Amino acid sequence: MRRLQLARCAKGWLLSAALLTVATAASAQDIEPRAFSNAPTGVNFLVAGYGFTRGGLSFDPSLPVTDPQLHTSTALLAYARELDLWGMSGKFDVIAPYTWLSGTAKFEGQPVARAVDGLDDAQFRLSVNFYGAPALTAKEFSTYKQDLIVGASLAVSVPVGQYDQTRVVNIGTNRWFVKPELGVSKALGPLTLEVMPAVTIYTANTDFFNGHTRTEQPIYSVQGHAIYSFGNGIWAAADVTYFTGGQTAINGVADDDLQQNWRVGATLSFPLAARYSVRLYASRGVAARTNDNYDLIGIQLQYRWGGGL
Repeated sequence: MRRLQLARCAKGWLLSAALLTVATAASAQDIEPRAFSNAPTGVNFLVAGYGFTRGGLSFDPSLPVTDPQLHTSTALLAYARELDLWGMSGKFDVIAPYTWLSGTAKFEGQPVARAVDGLDDAQFRLSVNFYGAPALTAKEFSTYKQDLIVGASLAVSVPVGQYDQTRVVNIGTNRWFVKPELGVSKALGPLTLEVMPAVTIYTANTDFFNGHTRTEQPIYSVQGHAIYSFGNGIWAAADVTYFTGGQTAINGVADDDLQQNWRVGATLSFPLAARYSVRLYASRGVAARTNDNYDLIGIQLQYRWGGGL
């Protein structure tokens, strides 16, 4: 009876937690609704996903290339666990992507082509909800109702992806980044509104294209989501993100590549069974100063266990 009650919980708490956006090096462009939603402590999530992009995508959006027309297919495995952090709910997750990339671009006016596959840079993230989402057991969570949640996270990208310093376009970026992010989520009946400002800070790539050093200024971004719950674990979201900054320099010489980009998207999540759920998502660029708009479509399957389920 207890398991049946949890499975039918109208808030769809487990269905909305820990599903992860396909990781790319262009982390400022991530769109991830419900990143700061609450869930019972001790619950584990395993996510398998696939995403496809096409268009003006560069895996490092500050690369000195023009007219990029690249196709990518990314498969990922991710793991997340809900935590009790001194009475506050938190989450740790890790994402390990593998990517296939092909397409063309222009470098210094000359056409270049690339077809490669390999590991992408891995990402780790720790998040905590400071207000409105206390750490709860599964039994305690059955009576929890969201109002206002305020939280923060810190993501780190580790440069383990495929990288060839003789090539301009690569899957990996050969540098680290850290991304602190603030999350505010307000429930208004079945509608939830979210805003998530962040800044992505990069280390230098000291082995860029035959030994040059390339640096990049921080990218400032903000996500907004309007999420509607239909009950029984089914929800949909309208998503938007804006990011600016990221001007680069090669060997100290600055480039005219300041980013000022908008993306919009949509997300749908629904259950398959008591422990399984699916997320479908898509997004596209609608304005980009650097002409690196691209289309993205993807699917993720999530399995959950532990935490008293």
